[in-house]
Amino acid sequence: MTSVLVLNGPNLNLLGTRKPEVYGHTSLADVEKMCRSEADKLDLDLVFRQSNHEGQLIDWIHEFGREVKDGNSIGAVYNPGAHTHTSVALHDAIEGAELPVIELHISNVHNREEFRHHSFISPVARGIVVGFGVLGYTLAINGLYQLSRQGN
Repeated sequence: MTSVLVLNGPNLNLLGTRKPEVYGHTSLADVEKMCRSEADKLDLDLVFRQSNHEGQLIDWIHEFGREVKDGNSIGAVYNPGAHTHTSVALHDAIEGAELPVIELHISNVHNREEFRHHSFISPVARGIVVGFGVLGYTLAINGLYQLSRQGN
């Protein structure tokens, strides 16, 4: 079965308890269940991962770049968290691995602090989902799926 990777960056393990006024009360485990349900509807195998470590995220990006090239995956939905605004290394990993990525943010980062307005990930993303809360994960999975069916 073809897979979709849902990748979560630093501090997303605190989802549901960290700044619920910004990120809501839904836990990362609940998000995984939502994503699994959406992937099942699309006949995709869900691979759901989170790390607070940039190097681990880069390794997973490389792994799934190969999976896409081998026809085993459609790509990744990626919530890079604070790495969005700081990591050239993640940008380069996505570009180098040629991993189709939908960048995802739970909150509307453009309606927050100025430093959150710049993304190193956006230039290498196929699309961006911002500000829909955790519903954005299912929107992003579906968007990536639709793009993959169109050959994009």
